Order: sequence, then structure tokens, then C-alpha cells
Amino acid sequence: MKWEKLGHIFSPRKDKSWNQSHASVPTVDVIDEAIWRIYYATRDETNRSHISYIEVEAGNPGNIIYEHPEPIMTPGILGRFDDCGVMPSWIITIGNVKYLYYIGWTVRQTIPYHNAIGLAISKDGGKNFERFAAGPLFASTWKEPYFTGTSCVLIEDGVWKNWYMSCTKWEVFNGQPEPFYHIKYAESSDGINWERKGLVAIDYATEAEGGIVRASVLKENEIYKMWYAYRNGYDYRENRKNSYRIGYAESANGVAWTRKDNLVGIDISESGWDSVMICYPCVVVHKGRKYMFYNGNTFGQNGFGYAVLNSE
Repeated sequence: MKWEKLGHIFSPRKDKSWNQSHASVPTVDVIDEAIWRIYYATRDETNRSHISYIEVEAGNPGNIIYEHPEPIMTPGILGRFDDCGVMPSWIITIGNVKYLYYIGWTVRQTIPYHNAIGLAISKDGGKNFERFAAGPLFASTWKEPYFTGTSCVLIEDGVWKNWYMSCTKWEVFNGQPEPFYHIKYAESSDGINWERKGLVAIDYATEAEGGIVRASVLKENEIYKMWYAYRNGYDYRENRKNSYRIGYAESANGVAWTRKDNLVGIDISESGWDSVMICYPCVVVHKGRKYMFYNGNTFGQNGFGYAVLNSE
């Protein structure tokens, strides 16, 4: 597998209060054969995330056709699970309705933050969304007492399949709490009520590993293929040896996976916007070619770029 990086696409303009930094977790919605809509999370003056989007030429995403001038989702009502920020994670289209799975943020006193998975629904083609409910779909439970985050959702034979990030613990390093999380698997019949059995899809490869996040799954020739981001447990924000890389795994059933990170074919650059970390991949197929959208340094502070798979 060999990915060719084709460059940086988009950074926040910083021209409004809500888009002062970051364009994180690029989430691609294939509108048609000509247009891709890419939802992203951008931060305001107080570091709270909002969701907006751009539209690009399908197959040539360096050509930005449209940039939405406002957020399509803003932080939630005071006291709810998303009152400190919202980030896109995955989008599914059912007829004329779009389901946007998103990450809600709250700030905690003993740890820096807490996340949960929410759902917003659009009935106008993805330009406006309304929250499905005041609360999250994936809250903390006695089986999963910490937080949940990114989702990847596919529908097969009426079964909704979700590969989601699940926190397993917090540990203190140099006086700072650090989260550890990996990717679990859940199923649903309607995309709303999920059966969470605690099935681990992608687990830590070593004791040093501390974060596995943002699955992007395709199914080809009866094989499930997943791209994701992984990092060490500590000192990963600016240390390029410990920071995020993109990994790869395969599965015959979507539940039990074999990690093949050595085959992924993409790494950090020698210099520039993605020279410290690469993270949060989203892979789409267009006319037989795979395109990967991803963030670079500082979790997408400078926006996102893309790569094309040249060989497998």
C-alpha cells in the first residue's frame, strides 16, 4: 500500500469569532459524482468547537467550490453533554435524511474534558441539522465508565455497525491527566438504539500505546478494511516520536481485526503542516481510487489535507 500526499487543502480563515483555529476531523459526505462536502470542527475564541463545511470537486478536492459562511452546529445548552463543543465524526444518508454522528464536549474539574457521542439529523440535504435529543446516544455506563468519541457507521443488511472510540482509563503524566482509548464495536437496528457489548475492535498494540481513534472503514471483496490514528500514551502533542500516526487493519467479519500498521503506506512528512503528527483519517472511494483526508500537527490546528492511494 502506498499513499501519495497531494497537499494541504483547507485552514480556518480566522475571520469570525467561531473559526479562530483548527479544521479537525474532516468528515466526507459524497453528495454526487461531482461534489464532496467535507464537514469539520473549528474552534472559537474560547476554544469551543463548532461544525461547518466546505464543498470540493469530487476526485480533485484541492479545488474548493464553496465554503459555508456559518457553523451548522454550535455548542449545546448549558449543562448538557455538548455545551463546550461539537465535532463531526461520521455521516450517513438514508433517503432524504442525513444522520450526523458527532462528538459532544464538556469540561471537567478533575480531568480536562469528557466526550460522548451524539446524533444530529438533517432533512434538507445536510445544510441544516437538528439535534436528535438533548442527551447523547453513547453515554457512560457501568460497562464503559469513561467517555466515548469518534464513530464510523456502515449499514449492511439492515444492521447498523459502529466502530467507536472508547476511553479505558486516565493516568497522570508530569502532573497532567492523560486519556487512554481504543476502538470498540456496536450494532443497532435503527442507528439510534445501540447494543454495546464492549467488543474491542482495535486494541493497544503495546504497553506504550495510549490512543486509538477515528476509524474509517470500507468493505471490499468481503474484507473489512480500517484506517485509524494511534499514538503513545504520553508526550505525544509535540514529540513526533510519540505523536499520532495512521494505522491500518483488516477483518473478515468487522468484529475481530488484525492490525497491519506496517502496510499503511503513509507517515509524517519531513517538514511542514504534517511533520509532527498525522491523524483522524477519512477514506472515500471515487471511480476506483481511494482518497484519504487527514489532519496534521496539533490535531488539525492548521486544517486538513489529502492523499491518494497509488498501489495496494
